[in-house]
Amino acid sequence: MKRVAIVALAVLAAAPAFSQSAAEKTGVNSLVGVAPKTRDFIKEAATSDRFEIVAGQLALKRGDDATKTFAQQMVTDHQKTTGELKELVSSGKVKAPLPNAMTSSQQAMLKTLGGLQGVLFNKQYHADQVKVHKGAVDLFKRYAAGGDNADLKAWAASTRPAIEHHFQMAKDLNK
Repeated sequence: MKRVAIVALAVLAAAPAFSQSAAEKTGVNSLVGVAPKTRDFIKEAATSDRFEIVAGQLALKRGDDATKTFAQQMVTDHQKTTGELKELVSSGKVKAPLPNAMTSSQQAMLKTLGGLQGVLFNKQYHADQVKVHKGAVDLFKRYAAGGDNADLKAWAASTRPAIEHHFQMAKDLNK
């Protein structure tokens, strides 16, 4: 753990040589609690919403009853936050492009899910949900605390409790 902290501090000391986007992508910002750039936050939040919607739609077809109930809430809630995020960008309050596709890791998770059925599908979907919501809670927490766009910062702060609730629900699915 000491080694990780030393590497993180070295990367921060060299910040002028590295973009914050690289630090966000590699997880260094999360490790040291640094808020993402607005562009990075938009990308992460939008692709996460898209993943949640597509994975949730798949779970509605393949999951057990508890999984379907959870998945329906994920689809509904993430469609709502997607609309809110699009509104912030289209209104001009936030100046950052919305991504057109999910990340390669999100696409890989969907590919894995797509090849599963029954109990194996449920277990993988539940594990994925814990993982992605844990990351989302961290992302929203960091942007709400230190983001550089006031409107987006307020939105992140007001949205975070719902994401924390999703995270708890996902953990409860694994019990």
